[in-house]
Amino acid sequence: GHSSVVERLVANEKVEGSSPFARSKEMENKMSDLANKKCVPCEGGIPAFDINEIHKYLKKIDGWDVLKDTEDNFYINKKFKFKNYVESEQFILKVGKIAETEGHHPDISFGWGYALIKISTHAIKGLAESDFVLAAKIDKLISV
Repeated sequence: GHSSVVERLVANEKVEGSSPFARSKEMENKMSDLANKKCVPCEGGIPAFDINEIHKYLKKIDGWDVLKDTEDNFYINKKFKFKNYVESEQFILKVGKIAETEGHHPDISFGWGYALIKISTHAIKGLAESDFVLAAKIDKLISV
């Protein structure tokens, strides 16, 4: 069966096409809007986003999960996959540069073929716009 090989290739392409990187133009625009903002250093004194606000901003970033830590504070989290250790390392070095430029530092863990990024604003024990700005900037590293 020659045709089954072709069908398999087409099926694989469908799977490829439905990857998180096949983003809509609208999604691209929302991400760019956020990614073009600056992170504002937060010294506290502002309320952390409530769940409604969090969900509004989640729509502007790609594939991040909202989770709560042991003290019930919200944070956002995303796992990035790579082909090998070197790619993971190169990615987190770029994330580190963004974090330093923005003055907003995520928790990063990485290893062979993956990087895990966790973002929140410690001063308010939760999430603020800057967290989503940082997430959008990190997402842009992948879409280039």
